[in-house]
Amino acid sequence: MTAMAIPPQNESGRALAFSFGDPESVLTNSPGDYLGVFLSPYDYYEPPISLRGLGKILRANGHHGTIPPFRRNRLLQYFKSSTVISDDSLGNASIDYDVFGNCYFQKVFNRFGQTIGFNHLPALNMRRMKEPDRFCQLRTNGDDPIMFQAGEVVHLKEYDVMQSIYGIPQYFGGIQSIMLSEDATLFRRKYYVNGAHMGYILYTSDSSLDERDEAAIKEAVKNSKGVGNFRSLYLNIPNGKKDSVQLIPVGDIATKDEYERIKNVTRAEILAMWRMQPALSGAMPDNAAGFGDIEKIADVYFEYETVPSQDVFLKLNQYLAPGLRLEFGKPEKVSKSA
Repeated sequence: MTAMAIPPQNESGRALAFSFGDPESVLTNSPGDYLGVFLSPYDYYEPPISLRGLGKILRANGHHGTIPPFRRNRLLQYFKSSTVISDDSLGNASIDYDVFGNCYFQKVFNRFGQTIGFNHLPALNMRRMKEPDRFCQLRTNGDDPIMFQAGEVVHLKEYDVMQSIYGIPQYFGGIQSIMLSEDATLFRRKYYVNGAHMGYILYTSDSSLDERDEAAIKEAVKNSKGVGNFRSLYLNIPNGKKDSVQLIPVGDIATKDEYERIKNVTRAEILAMWRMQPALSGAMPDNAAGFGDIEKIADVYFEYETVPSQDVFLKLNQYLAPGLRLEFGKPEKVSKSA
């Protein structure tokens, strides 16, 4: 975090004001900067947005970060285990697809050149080559990329209207809501932990206070900040008048209300951009009636979200013989009504 500013001594008797540094975000640059697709020196296309930025932003908000694993679990819940692809590979690819808008599989061939399986390739380091149907994998140690043969990698992606090389995640338009929620939390943490706020003005107007008394009051107020926030302060002024000391609140209640509004609004936006039902997200209802019948909500979510996710990975069947094709089941209630 940015260091707290220390006010200089006010020896001139003039009014003095100072401010504190900005909180540090999870992201140093915005992942929302759409750079376009261009070729690197290794003849692969650079993604139009920062993939590392999309990965980091998962840690910026609790709701946003837990939804991709929830969607993965719902996908695997009805997956019929297969020798073609492991549950781990399918689950990891599901998270890649939701977070980055892209997922990749390396084909496993038999000795006759037929595809008999798939292995997941992490999307963060995968790149499309200039040559059609060729991909490479970047190395974390800076060595030359791993080159795959033409047709060896299957790339599943979301559609992007701006280019056809890479996919863009569906939640991309809501990134600012995630970052606003993070900014509000960082501000609130700094408010409590560092005491980097002006909760009140302590005003004294009694002429009986000497320099030692003033220095003692300043030291007591100073020590009430920081880790020991909101300590009680005892003040005794002999022969003081009714209005010798006044405590004037500054914006504390407004700040609290604004924080709650921001968190509630951004939570609603984050759940909406994922099309996530609040009842399934762990969010507390705002009314006594709750969210309704959880089983019906789960059934609707399955039909409108889980089934389309299944369809994405069923595209792998075009590379497999009929006896090896992937299959998904359905919940009992959905199966009876289907």
